[in-house]
Amino acid sequence: MIAGDFKAQTNPGLDLDDFMGTQFTTGPDGDLYQLPDQQFANLYWFRKDWFDRADLQEAFKAKYGYDLGVPVNWSAYEDIAEFFSEDVKEIDGTTIYGHMDYGKRAPDLGWRMTDAWLSMAGAGSKGEPNGVPIDEWGIRMEAGSCNPAGASVTRGGAANGPAAVYAIRKWDEWLRKYAPPGAASYDFYQSLPALAQGNVAQQIFWYTAFTADMVKPKSEGNNTVDDAGAPLWRMAPSPHGPYWEEGQKVGYQDVGSWTFLKSTPLERSQAAWLYAQFVVSKTVDVKKSHVGLTFIRDSSVNHESFSERAANLGGLVEFYRSPDRVAWSPTGVNVPDYPKLAQIWWQQIGDVNSGAFTPQEAMNRLAEEMDITMARMQRADEQAEIYGGCGPRLNEEKDAEWWYANGGAKPPLENEKPAGQTVNYDELVARWASQ
Repeated sequence: MIAGDFKAQTNPGLDLDDFMGTQFTTGPDGDLYQLPDQQFANLYWFRKDWFDRADLQEAFKAKYGYDLGVPVNWSAYEDIAEFFSEDVKEIDGTTIYGHMDYGKRAPDLGWRMTDAWLSMAGAGSKGEPNGVPIDEWGIRMEAGSCNPAGASVTRGGAANGPAAVYAIRKWDEWLRKYAPPGAASYDFYQSLPALAQGNVAQQIFWYTAFTADMVKPKSEGNNTVDDAGAPLWRMAPSPHGPYWEEGQKVGYQDVGSWTFLKSTPLERSQAAWLYAQFVVSKTVDVKKSHVGLTFIRDSSVNHESFSERAANLGGLVEFYRSPDRVAWSPTGVNVPDYPKLAQIWWQQIGDVNSGAFTPQEAMNRLAEEMDITMARMQRADEQAEIYGGCGPRLNEEKDAEWWYANGGAKPPLENEKPAGQTVNYDELVARWASQ
């Protein structure tokens, strides 16, 4: 389109190479399908002022045998959650908690899980930006294929495998044991800004899209900044679960993008293309990035104005200037129809929060429902090629043990809580800066 029908409306200074997210909006065929216009990642969030206190560091090490710091694995995250909720309990006269999350039965609970929670636990396969053959949803697609082959363990997927069930069990357990009262009934929009109350030590799953709210001054009710407005918190890479291995997906990154539909009349598409280029232009993006703090251009995140502001953004600039940022990626191509499958997640996960089903029962139901939905898509594709021949082609079911031994879901671990590991935040940032 840039070389054809959009040629006359294309800005010579568009500079596609300057966009950070184009690798995520490029199809398997190598074509660029969408124009990125914002990015945010889900990272770990913690109160650095509390973590830096000598008395808390001493007490934590005495109890757990290692340093209080940014958790590398879920074992350390759990220990830190327990420590602040059950040992520290109160800071400056305020009851505090070691964890924050949400569990309301609503569509955003589905995003909470599909945005790489299973892969953070270690459910998927190795491979970047998404696991091959098993992705972060637990859906299988063989390398070189465009046909999803199933989500259930018995079809070679991992949506109801040991790592996925462990992930959901820990989400539910931590929410009940270490989060503030009422958090289980929070939705996405209530949970993330709730950190501004200043009574939570850490959050394992925090979207950087909320950075703008978390750097507001105290006068606007933000209790996580000092009197001068400097953040008392920092962001860092989220820890990974015991099933995770080096080379697996580490977390989710949203890359919102402009999409131009074939069905739109050409004149309207050209007008939309012209406007899209305006909102992502270099000058506009620097301003937009300062307001929303969701970058899309290298030139924006490396702009002098962000060097000046970086110290007040809690690690956001350092993260986006580091090569680590590309390890966080959007939903992959194994998911054949996002709207049809995403709605299954929040309904089934909601049944765990309500107590109606155990994590294993809920994930069995979720995996089965995804396979049923994909089977319908397969029949439609075989009859009319509505998915262009790239619809699902489900594997015949085989015993779970067979798949455990033949490249399917990972078998259960004997020990799902290895020793906790942490890293010093300042050393982490120094590593980013040296890369």
